[in-house]
Amino acid sequence: MSITLRKMTPDDAGAVTAFLSSNRFPFHMNAAPTEAEASRRVAAGHFWGGESQGFWVQHDDDDIGLVVLEDLADDNPVFDLRLAEEHRGRGLGVDVVRALCALAFTELPEIVRFEGQTREDNLAMRKTFLRAGFVKEAHYRQAWPTADGSRVASVAYAILRSDWEQNTVTPLEFDDLFLDHESFQG
Repeated sequence: MSITLRKMTPDDAGAVTAFLSSNRFPFHMNAAPTEAEASRRVAAGHFWGGESQGFWVQHDDDDIGLVVLEDLADDNPVFDLRLAEEHRGRGLGVDVVRALCALAFTELPEIVRFEGQTREDNLAMRKTFLRAGFVKEAHYRQAWPTADGSRVASVAYAILRSDWEQNTVTPLEFDDLFLDHESFQG
């Protein structure tokens, strides 16, 4: 599949606002941003400048979504990915994340790892992370507030530069310390 990433500029403000306000994003904090909400986020510079940079996700030269690299002053940046509703469920996610890794690790030579987070109930994205070579590094219980006031876990995945370069996956020793919960004195 032909996935490319095209850097956003302030000239894209109207298109970004239109994209955000015309799609639903059920696994994001604001699942259905209004045009005014999207416009405020664009005006705040979230998509270009400072510590973030947005890119249009293109498939066969069509814009099918957007991604924002965040925390660019850090050597551990994160990303926010949003595909248009009509392009979800078509098997594009892994290729998008792989293209994003290639961009991050070639354009940002100082980064050592690249991270993304999603909700525990976003199984499609969680599988996409794994298929793209990411490793689950954290499961933050009740850390993600939902629109109905409940909370779900936030799950963090990352890929190391060395794993990306060598096309390997370094497993994580997740349960390396155990406590006998029966003796826990709370």
